[in-house]
Amino acid sequence: MTFAPRRALTATATTGVLLLTATACSDDSPAEQAPATTASVSSSAPASGQPQTSASASASGSDRSTPMDIRVTIDGRRVDASLNGSPAARDLASLLPLTLDLEDFHGTERVADPPRKLTTEDAPEPAAAKVGDIAYFAPWGNLAVFYKDGPAASADLLILGHIDADADQLSGADRITIETAP
Repeated sequence: MTFAPRRALTATATTGVLLLTATACSDDSPAEQAPATTASVSSSAPASGQPQTSASASASGSDRSTPMDIRVTIDGRRVDASLNGSPAARDLASLLPLTLDLEDFHGTERVADPPRKLTTEDAPEPAAAKVGDIAYFAPWGNLAVFYKDGPAASADLLILGHIDADADQLSGADRITIETAP
C-alpha cells in the first residue's frame, strides 16, 4: 500500500522539476511552456508531440507560397483575387470578411485601415507593386490596392496578393469587401 503513494509522489516531484527547469531555461512565458512540458511528461508524449511538429511545419515551408483564393467585391462588382500565402496575407485572411472604405493616395493606390496591424514576421522579399496588387504598408498599418505601378521595391511594403481588375475600376473604387472563397 505504501508503494502507490511513493510512486505518485515521485511522479509529482519529477513533473515539478521538469516544469522549473523548462521555465528557468526559457525566455517564453510559463503559459507558453506549460503545454509542451506537460506533453513531455505525459505517458502519451510521442502522440502529443507530433501535432506540435506538424503545426509548426504547416506555418512555414510550402504553404508560404500557396495562393489562397478570396472573394473580392469592389463597389458591388465581384472580381477574381487571391492572397499569396505569406504570414501577413494569412493574417489578413484571419480578419475576413472585411469591408473597407477606400481613399486615394498619391494618384497610385487606394488605401484603407484594417481593424488591426498585420504581422510582418517572415516578410517576403521586397517587390515593387504592380497594377492590381493588394499590399500592406507596415509603418502605417494600412492596406493598399494599386491602380498604377508603385514605386521601387521597399521592405516596408508587403505584397499580399492580386486583384484581377483593370486600372480604371481600381482607381475609382470607394468600397472593397474581401471574403474567404467558398
